Amino acid sequence: MSGLPLPPRELLRRLFQTAVERASPAHCVAPHLPAPPRGRTLVLGAGKAAASMAAAVEAAWPAQAPLSGLVVTRYGHVPPRQEHGEGPGAGSRSRIEVMEAAHPVPDAAAERAARRMLELTRGLGPDDLVLCLISGGGSALLSLPAEGLAAADKQRIHRELLLSGASIDEMNCVRKHLSAVKGGRLAQRCAPARVVTLLISDVPGDDPSVIASGPTVPDPTTCADALDILRRYGIALPPAAERALREGRWETPKPGDPLFTGHEVKLVATPQQSLEAAAAEARRLGLKAHILSDRIEGESRVVGQVHAALALQVARHNEPFRRPCVLLSGGETTVTVNGPAGRGGRATEFLLGAAVALQGEPGVWVLAADTDGIDGVEDNAGALVAPDSLARARAAGVSARQCLDRHDAYAFFEALGDLVITGPTFTNVNDFRVVLIA
Repeated sequence: MSGLPLPPRELLRRLFQTAVERASPAHCVAPHLPAPPRGRTLVLGAGKAAASMAAAVEAAWPAQAPLSGLVVTRYGHVPPRQEHGEGPGAGSRSRIEVMEAAHPVPDAAAERAARRMLELTRGLGPDDLVLCLISGGGSALLSLPAEGLAAADKQRIHRELLLSGASIDEMNCVRKHLSAVKGGRLAQRCAPARVVTLLISDVPGDDPSVIASGPTVPDPTTCADALDILRRYGIALPPAAERALREGRWETPKPGDPLFTGHEVKLVATPQQSLEAAAAEARRLGLKAHILSDRIEGESRVVGQVHAALALQVARHNEPFRRPCVLLSGGETTVTVNGPAGRGGRATEFLLGAAVALQGEPGVWVLAADTDGIDGVEDNAGALVAPDSLARARAAGVSARQCLDRHDAYAFFEALGDLVITGPTFTNVNDFRVVLIA
């Protein structure tokens, strides 16, 4: 299109890729590594970026310094060795074992990984260092039910939370209080060793206690909070679990607990940093760029409608920004499912809501994708809306409103050939959204 530095589709994909690259563990982990301790270093980790973070540690860690450990990541999220280039330890991951498990609903492999990690913490001393590598997805991937809670019950609760429309903060409050390893409990098992936690944030606000349910940091939420959330969304607990929460028997370690004295927590990649990188790339290409927020939450389709309304205001009135420009946002939206649902995740539902609201507005394109490369449980990172999306869908016999009503956004964009498919990116700083008003 005239006046743009690149064709719209290429431009939007370029900005998404820039955002992902800013959060790559190959670039952001090494500058935050502590010095090797007098004793041994144990690496523990969980999340969609855990294997990539572990590879980055191995590439930068002195070859002569003791290093061992275990991380767990999502199936298919172990990066190729060559991604991390040259350096001490490059080309070998033998010192840090990688396990894979299911996401977003935990499976038996997640429980085995958690038990293995707890076993590895035995015998740690005050001269030892535990380096914890935590990223989004860790809540499902590091899963060990609290004593007395069956794994099947925890899976059911996890699944119902995902469909309830609960925010990530609410979901992780519940997860922490039904777990034997989250909410600071992994740090308890590491004592008396020093713990350094490196975090790649996937949550609005970058709260370390929320990222992967905070296995190594203090938890300000309570058993009573968890009970309130479960009751609010109508999610049933087994009687024994309800009693344990009501009586506070599954309480987590709190801020101010001396357990955390001397521990360090470092955010090595955040949604805001990725949005800033994308904005800088847009400006380098000659476009004005505006970051709306890095912490937008709410129903995906509604957030899509709001973004569309802002785009229409810019397109038709040059307010509050002048066209051509891009609008960038991040955060984690939700999809509340009542009844049967089709295929799709947060990003595609956001886009379908935006497409219906835009009604083919000339000069407006939208891309939304999950920075981990997987939107929900499908094979796409996200998708792209163009001014002709609704017209092409009608020509193909596909109804946007019907797809939206049955949460079947994947089918809509698949029919148009507008899915964004990247494969796993080996990082995770949550949703990325960009609106181009040309």
